[in-house]
Amino acid sequence: MNKSGFFCRAAAVALFAVVLAFVVGAPVAYAQGEPAAAAAGAAATPVWHYIGAYFGLGLIVIGAGLGIGKGAAAAADGISRQPAAAAQITGTVNLPIFLLEGVAILAEVFVLIVVVLK
Repeated sequence: MNKSGFFCRAAAVALFAVVLAFVVGAPVAYAQGEPAAAAAGAAATPVWHYIGAYFGLGLIVIGAGLGIGKGAAAAADGISRQPAAAAQITGTVNLPIFLLEGVAILAEVFVLIVVVLK
């Protein structure tokens, strides 16, 4: 696959993730508070942290997907060039991919904690 095709596909995935984050987050972000509290002059609860959390979650997923995809593509390229070393290449590539996936899962948990605690 050429580089322009890769970046077009990555841009489409990024756009989809951002749109999905806003579609999922819009009901929470634009939810109305209690009418009695608003009429009494109480300050409205800020909801911008939800939008930031959803945007951050989308970036986490995009970054992890691109990183894992690049690692898997490099492994596939190396195995296609040197089929005899497939076991060594697979073993070498698996550890960074697993670490990257673990970091992405931890980041998602942190974002969800921010949403729940806020």
